[in-house]
Amino acid sequence: MKTLRILALLATLFAGTVAVAADGGASTNARTVYLIPITTVIDDSLVYVIRRGLNEAEDERAGAIIFEFDTPGGRVNAAEEILNMLRDLKVPTYSFVNPNAISAGAIIAMGTDHIYMTPGSKIGDAMPIMLSLLGNVEPMPESVEEKSVSYVSAMIRAAAQHKGHDPQLAEAMVRRDTEYKIGDEVISKKGRLLTLTNRDAERLVGPDQRPLLSEGTVADLDELLAKIGHRKSDVVELKVTSAEKIARLIESFSVIILGLGLLGLYIEFKTPGVILPGILGVTLLAIWFWGYHIAGLAGMEEIAIFVVGLALVVVEVLFLPGMGFIGFGGLVLMVVALVMAMVEHYPGGPHWPGLPQFRVPLMNLAEAGILSATGLLLAGRYLPKTPLFSGLVLESATARSAGFRASADTSALVGRHGVARTALRPAGVGDFGDRRLTVVSRGDYILADADIVIVEAHGNRVIVEASKSA
Repeated sequence: MKTLRILALLATLFAGTVAVAADGGASTNARTVYLIPITTVIDDSLVYVIRRGLNEAEDERAGAIIFEFDTPGGRVNAAEEILNMLRDLKVPTYSFVNPNAISAGAIIAMGTDHIYMTPGSKIGDAMPIMLSLLGNVEPMPESVEEKSVSYVSAMIRAAAQHKGHDPQLAEAMVRRDTEYKIGDEVISKKGRLLTLTNRDAERLVGPDQRPLLSEGTVADLDELLAKIGHRKSDVVELKVTSAEKIARLIESFSVIILGLGLLGLYIEFKTPGVILPGILGVTLLAIWFWGYHIAGLAGMEEIAIFVVGLALVVVEVLFLPGMGFIGFGGLVLMVVALVMAMVEHYPGGPHWPGLPQFRVPLMNLAEAGILSATGLLLAGRYLPKTPLFSGLVLESATARSAGFRASADTSALVGRHGVARTALRPAGVGDFGDRRLTVVSRGDYILADADIVIVEAHGNRVIVEASKSA
């Protein structure tokens, strides 16, 4: 009986411990919430700050990530990159529409776990458009429009399916020829793009009375935090830094910077001692790596691999020429570092990227290689004519017609007799009066002190035979 009471007491204590642990695990008062405002046009610079924020949130084991939307849209490729980052994220994500998530903003919102909206807010109208260089909307050819619409439609539909939103509703935001209805109730008529207000999005539909899209309307961020259980959480707001803006410019011209940097290193290796091309090449590559490091792609590992590869190439060129495998190994390491520095790593995704993520880096590297080769051809043709390099190159050819000779004219020596000062095997030394010359026989062995005669003379090559009188 005593044993049963002890077991019962232990069971009670264990249950209480589990309950306390479960309550502590469910408590979010001490957790951190990351707030990522999307309040401008969506472009690649926003991708940088979102990548940084998602990585930080994953590392900090944040309780939630909130995207606050007030955007007219932006670039489809940037929205797709952000969707890829959200796909395998382990931290719960929330869209806070305050007050507009239009076009690319709606696409990104479909990639989050939960959607909330403020009074009077709107979400939708995600059909792709084409802009001119001046920013004006231009009509797309019918074939191009269908191709673009089909691609964006699949993108937003896949995001909605993955996060549990209605994929038909998402598609109605992209295709105007899609009618969206629930049961007999038409939500969006055919011929119109779907754009929802906060009241439209939170209405209960279907037999299970689920929200159409939004899980509720909140007045501000504080009310949203309270509603999702993070009233007392620390809020970390992310903003685009100046360094990220500069990195965006570097990424825009990355192929040019990379191509010119590689060209500078190649010229330095081919003409060691000129120094200037090497300095420019190293500087451009340092800028390139810095930009990709700020963008959250290149880490110190890629930079270290590139430096080791470059050092091996230098050793091959300057200290161990002809070895081959050292320089080749260095080139392989440099290429690997450059490719890995451009590969996209998605937060929460696998450590080793898949083959599709290598496509763009390999294309960029190929384009940079073509640019370097083109620059090399142009440099070989025009660089010697510049004031800086003209002193390193002969301006005229040393042709025989212009009076240039590779060696002195020795044809007048033919017929002169002399004495072999050394044995000719077949080369040796001969004295011809007041001149001592290096001579060679036609292959015959001639003893020292033998009489010889010059039979041919071509510059420094003087051919002799044993004298017939000898």
